[in-house]
Amino acid sequence: MSSNEFRVEHRYLELPDSFYTRVQPSPLKDANMVCFNHKLAEQMGFHAGDESNWIGVGAGSELLEGMDPVAMKYTGHQFGVYNPELGDGRGLLLWETVGPDGRRWDWHLKGAGMTPYSRFGDGRAVLRSTIREYLCSEAMHGLGIPTTRALFMVSAKDPVRRESIETAAALVRVAQSHIRFGHFEFAAHHEGPETVKTLIEHVIALHFPHLIGLPDDERYTRWFEEVVEHTARMIADWQAVGFCHGVMNSDNMSIIGDTFDYGPFAFLDDFDAGYICNHTDQSGRYAYNRQPQMGFENCRFLATALLPVMEEDGVRRALRRYEVTYNERFLQNMRDKLGLANEDSDDLNLIMDTFSMLHEHQVDFTAFFRSLSRLHSKGYGPVRDLFVDRSVADQWLERYEERLLNESRAHDEREYAMCKVNPKYVLRNYLAQQVIQEAQNGDYEPMKSLLKVLERPYDEQPEDEAYAALPPDWGKHLNISCSS
Repeated sequence: MSSNEFRVEHRYLELPDSFYTRVQPSPLKDANMVCFNHKLAEQMGFHAGDESNWIGVGAGSELLEGMDPVAMKYTGHQFGVYNPELGDGRGLLLWETVGPDGRRWDWHLKGAGMTPYSRFGDGRAVLRSTIREYLCSEAMHGLGIPTTRALFMVSAKDPVRRESIETAAALVRVAQSHIRFGHFEFAAHHEGPETVKTLIEHVIALHFPHLIGLPDDERYTRWFEEVVEHTARMIADWQAVGFCHGVMNSDNMSIIGDTFDYGPFAFLDDFDAGYICNHTDQSGRYAYNRQPQMGFENCRFLATALLPVMEEDGVRRALRRYEVTYNERFLQNMRDKLGLANEDSDDLNLIMDTFSMLHEHQVDFTAFFRSLSRLHSKGYGPVRDLFVDRSVADQWLERYEERLLNESRAHDEREYAMCKVNPKYVLRNYLAQQVIQEAQNGDYEPMKSLLKVLERPYDEQPEDEAYAALPPDWGKHLNISCSS
């Protein structure tokens, strides 16, 4: 590193030692740099210079001075069932840094080898899943949705057995915090009320400092309200871009409301309200249309963990903030997507009827809203062409035009605003799959090209129009599993 403008901290290590185990990474063999996020590095306060200097850190064969790797301990509810055996089974918190703008960053090496929490796993990550996480975390950032970020990733020659023999890889994931709902469940169920208080105070000090001066009861209640609100808004934002997480277990829920742990995710193609992106989710627990309810369910799991140290009335009051916050954010997001600046009492009916129409006629979610954004300049054609039965589109467009009569903005002003919230480019699964296939053959340039497009998902980018194409038949409803 050179010209560094950050300081190193280890605040997580101030927690009781039951929250972590020191573990040295298990080195990968013959590692190569795949992709390095230089823009993010600069925001964090350092300049990478020669990318090859970072290969050893990514491969687990080298630690920078000051790094003190630990595997975090937490528990959580997986598909609704409490599991006390969870923890970082293949990842290590290397250190925490504070950049020139005062933002904190946890550095987490994912794919670092076995830890005491690996259970029956090998502690490794494979190339395909590491690429998917790198791509999706950066895609979500481009969309303006709170998320962990990808700093860099390496690939290696180590064979890893999943359904077949695959190639190992590792990702340095960074986030303001890696503390999950599951940390609080671990504290409550296994450590006791004083440890829960210690964890709450730790999180407030680092991530909710504006609450520090409040009296204890008020501080805890207001903090939990904010956690609930952050979670509700995040999921409303997911719904607005058609993002499906796939594994919304409570150990995958960030305490600061970041999208966390990318596994079998998907962005909707043909709209299916009940779409299940994780083929191991047989019951559809984490289907697209159930995500808002699952967000609330996870907040309830967190609430249960907090009850020993909070007044029940305060906990219940905070939980009620979820539905209110979600509904407000979802309604505002959808009004924005439809270009409705003036509120109308019938807007929610229009929104839900629109979803029903998209579902019934299997219309591409992203393409519909982007085409609608260009209605004034491009006409009805691009919207109508998404429907097999054009008359359905015509009837809806007539209703939509009637609603626009209540608007006061000029057409071009509305179009500009709509294009800022309706992305043209999302990380469709087929695009990720194409990049993965090239990477498995040793070519990472397609991945880098796709990343550049995903940085600016709301821009037209006419030179990259192909990335906005509807998926081919083989690219719809790809089978994505948790194995990574």
